[in-house]
Amino acid sequence: MPRPNVLFIMCDQLKATAMSLYGNQVCNTPSLERLAGGGVTFESAITPHPLCVPARTAIMASRYPHQLGTRRNETLMPAGVTHAFDVWKSAGYTTGLIGKNHCFDRSEDIDLLDVHGELWHRGLQGDAPLKGMEWVRPVAKVRAAETVRANMPRQSPRISYAVTDFPEEDYGTSVITAQTEKYLEDHAAADNRGGRPFALWVSYPDPHEPYEAPRRYADMFPPESIDLPPRRDGEFDETAPERNRILHRILGLSDDSEEDIRRAIGVYYAMTRFVDDGIGRILDTLEATGLRENTIVVFTADHGDFMGEHDMIVKGGVFYDCLVRVPLIVSWAGHLPEGVTDDSMVSTIDIVPTLLHLQDIDIPPEFLGEPLPTVTDTPPRDAVFSEYGSGGPAFTMPDLEVMPEPYGYETLIGSLQWREAEGDRRMVRNRSWKYVHDPLAPPDEHDELYDLVADPAELTNVSGDPANSAVVAEMRQRLESWRAATGDGPAVSLPGQEHYAAGGNFRPRARR
Repeated sequence: MPRPNVLFIMCDQLKATAMSLYGNQVCNTPSLERLAGGGVTFESAITPHPLCVPARTAIMASRYPHQLGTRRNETLMPAGVTHAFDVWKSAGYTTGLIGKNHCFDRSEDIDLLDVHGELWHRGLQGDAPLKGMEWVRPVAKVRAAETVRANMPRQSPRISYAVTDFPEEDYGTSVITAQTEKYLEDHAAADNRGGRPFALWVSYPDPHEPYEAPRRYADMFPPESIDLPPRRDGEFDETAPERNRILHRILGLSDDSEEDIRRAIGVYYAMTRFVDDGIGRILDTLEATGLRENTIVVFTADHGDFMGEHDMIVKGGVFYDCLVRVPLIVSWAGHLPEGVTDDSMVSTIDIVPTLLHLQDIDIPPEFLGEPLPTVTDTPPRDAVFSEYGSGGPAFTMPDLEVMPEPYGYETLIGSLQWREAEGDRRMVRNRSWKYVHDPLAPPDEHDELYDLVADPAELTNVSGDPANSAVVAEMRQRLESWRAATGDGPAVSLPGQEHYAAGGNFRPRARR
């Protein structure tokens, strides 16, 4: 039997609990449930970093961002790093990327792709070159459907969403879907003539902001249907770390109308359902072309989105489950368990080693991830890790307060590079507890500890409770052992001086 194909589908900024597959009572995702019915769903998959570039590079190179030197959104895959497409190309696969990249920018890496067409949050990239195929939709029509995303309406400084009426086939999600359908049809025809197996990365930029959806999908989620997440008064009092309090002060929704919050969440769900329908079309094409039985299908996301949890929308440098817990499904019809849920702790750096194991391709020794349990005979693990920051100076409340008010999304973007680089915080999570520690924080700064059994919404930081001192000690030891085992990695350049100006012309404070 020939080696199996790989269809690796990724969403951007999709939290696991936005899907009915993970218990959402509003946003039905029937195509992903169909995929899960033919495979294994991982209930507790955690991203190694809740930011695009670090998460994507870590997945593709099966190492943590601090090991790669990809700890900021400006530090893409470095030279000399072995990653998935290196391995697949060497194994004789034809390779491709359709959709959002945000992982590779060196020509040596791009040249590994036989098919390469990028479409991001605000549409086609540059002059929209497409290597190895032709665009299935006229570029001018796709450009026309991108116009609102380029100039989004803003309901408040923190909330922005749009419902639009362009032809559905010209939205980015539909274009990526149709392009993938054409790729599969072309491959099936070539395979009948003795073609090579394929490894295709299908990378949907949705439901990352800008939050925009076709009206038909938005109408599926009227405001009155939206369940708002639980909140707790005082969540961001002095027991919370300063960076959590700062992020909430930037993005907190207390001044926004409940209707706008519900509508924004509804558009996020609409974008998610649009992608789900696209995945259904792709699964139909796999079956119609006869490729399904010899194609491993993986679905995941790079990281999540607050979407109302913790009184915020979008994302930031914190480790709540809405940002670090992502969907993960692995399916290979007739070869793997079907309709099974695995509730052990897994990391998305385990995905590529799993695929190589199933493809009978040697896993590079520098890969740190392990094959996933249930789909392989690897035993389950009980803890996973995530990280954020590259050792830069802290962004403090006084730094925020020199920025212009009202705070909101523009503040988030204006302070982004500073906050991406600040500190060196790490997270360890098991099924019962989550612990976050930053050794660069001042001694009086709070760690984070959440009792995931008693407080699954992570509304109360219990690190200061003397009753939890043994748990804190155990979890800190797990973090320290993981740090020692994974090493320091290469130094990462900090943002330029202009990114530390905030609202004034001062220099950044020294590292604390």
